Formats: sequence, structure tokens, C-alpha cells
Amino acid sequence: MGITSQLWAASSGTYDRIRSHPFLQGLTSGDLDREAFRYYIAQDSHYLREYARALNVLAAKAPTPADTGMFGEHATNANAVEQALHAGFLTELGGVDQPPSPTTTAYTTFLLATVHNGSFAEGLAAVLPCYWIYARVGADLLTASSPDPLYARWIATYGGDDFKKIVDDVLALTDRHAATLGPADHEAMHRAYLTAARYEWMFWDAAHRRETWPIPLT
Repeated sequence: MGITSQLWAASSGTYDRIRSHPFLQGLTSGDLDREAFRYYIAQDSHYLREYARALNVLAAKAPTPADTGMFGEHATNANAVEQALHAGFLTELGGVDQPPSPTTTAYTTFLLATVHNGSFAEGLAAVLPCYWIYARVGADLLTASSPDPLYARWIATYGGDDFKKIVDDVLALTDRHAATLGPADHEAMHRAYLTAARYEWMFWDAAHRRETWPIPLT
């Protein structure tokens, strides 16, 4: 059994909670409040900019030139999604000037700290849930899609074959690299992956609640 199978099994309870979350249920039913979706898109724009930075750090630590190129390309793609897909959504929803939420700040800080301070393996495990959970959510929701064209477009983006191929490549690298490592590195990978997977749930939950900072800056 490769480490990715172990990681998915260990986080299965978290994924079950993600799939049953009212935010995702509302996407497929079409009943999700547009303000919650607008909040999510605005926060995801903040998130993807920092995620691209994390992928660039991971690219610099990658063990082979091919792996460096792959993560560099993924970082570029993350920025492209932020600029194109999200810009389109926000145009339809109405632009919003929204600072990063507490959850967005915490999640991206965790990712950047892990890729900078940890090993390549630990950083890889930290960024993996964003790839994998989105692909699984997209695939799970794709059959039902949504009666709302905006939500259907979001589902199609993450449920399509192009995104699945990207995720499959990262999963293959994760198993290949983990096979060269010992128990201590595997334990670190599990910790990083499980933490990031919980942040994925928190990110959707924050959007559903339209989370705000409890104390204003001024």
C-alpha cells in the first residue's frame, strides 16, 4: 500500500464531513446563498495566491528537474485560475473588497511555514489535500452538477479530466518519493496532510458562515 492510500484512509472521516457540508450540498441543489459563494470565491483568490507561492517553494526543493518543472507549472496554473476563473465569477457576482479571513490566514500561513521549514516530503503532504480533495469533490458532484449555471461551472472545473490528470501526477510523485523515506518522514507527512485536510473543511465552513475577524483592525 502506497502512502497516499494510507493518507486517504486516515482522513476519510474529514472527507465525509466535507462532502456532507451544507456549502457543498447547496452547490448541487442550487440553494447555496450567492453571498456565501461570493465570500468563498473572494477568499479562494487570496488562498490561491499564497498556494502558488507554496508550490514555487516546493518546486525549488523538488528532487528532480521534472518535479521542479511540474510544480512550477502548477504554481503558474494556480495564478491563472485566480486571475481568470475567479475574476469571471466575481464579475457575475459583483466584485468584493474582502480581506483574508482568519481561516484563510491560518491555512496559508500553515502551508508556507511547512514548505519553507519542513522537508520536501512534508511540504508535499501539506499541499496535497488542496489537489486531492478538490478533485474528489469535483468528481463526486459532477454527475448531479447543479441547476445553477454558476455553480455547475465551478463543479465542472474541478470534476473534469484535466484536473484529475494533474492530481494523479502529484499522487504518483507522492507515493514514489515516500517509498524512499523512513518512518519519521512518513509520520511528518501524515501530520501535515491531516492538518491541511482539516483546514479544507474549515475553509468551506468559513465561507458558509461568512466568517469575520472577531476584533477589528482599528
